[in-house]
Formats: sequence, structure tokens, C-alpha cells
Amino acid sequence: QVQLVESGGGLVQAGGSLRLSCAASGSVLSINSMGWYRQAPGKQRELVAAVSSGGRTDYADSVKGRFTISRDNAKNTVYLQMNILKPEDTAVYYCNAIVVSSLGGSAYQGNYWGQGTQVTVSS
Repeated sequence: QVQLVESGGGLVQAGGSLRLSCAASGSVLSINSMGWYRQAPGKQRELVAAVSSGGRTDYADSVKGRFTISRDNAKNTVYLQMNILKPEDTAVYYCNAIVVSSLGGSAYQGNYWGQGTQVTVSS
């Protein structure tokens, strides 16, 4: 089994910064894409940023220039550095990863989610 464990959420004033971390553990063989999604109350979950195994990054237009996604392959960890935070960034942030793991002696590719971490930006 694979678990994604997030940390780093919290309450911050507008203009401040937070850094989210997400570590994959379990019988991980390799990780393809890793990313962060968010869901605000009454809204659909949306992609914030993603990074491929080769390091290619994609960002939602609303966070370009303010957020930076990165990954440490040796630690199976993805980070989201969030700067110049705005009240509209308030949401539950979820880590996502496409992971190849060992299952019953075979390789299995699955789509995994973290439990979510609350980010609240006050005005």
C-alpha cells in the first residue's frame, strides 16, 4: 500500500507565505507525476500545480508567479512553496501522485491522494 502524508498548512495573513510538503511511503517503486489540488467550500477541486518525473511543471493561471512546486525524488516528496498568499487561496490542499508500487510481487500503478491540509489566508 501507498500513503501520502501532507504537512505545512495553517493560517497566514494576506501577503504571507506557507510551504506544503507531501511524502509518499509504502512499497513505492517509482513515482510519475506529483501535484497539488485544492478545494474551497462550495467549489470543485482544481489543479494548483504539478510536476512530472522529469521535472516539467504546470501551474494554474491563478498561482503563476506566486507558487513553486518542486520534488525530491530521493525522499519521494513533493513541495509547494506558496508566496504572496491571497484570501482566495483559502482551501483544503490535497497532494496527488501517480505511483508505481509493489503489489503481490507485481508492479501496480495507482492514483493516490493525501488526506488534505487546510490553508487559510486572512485579509
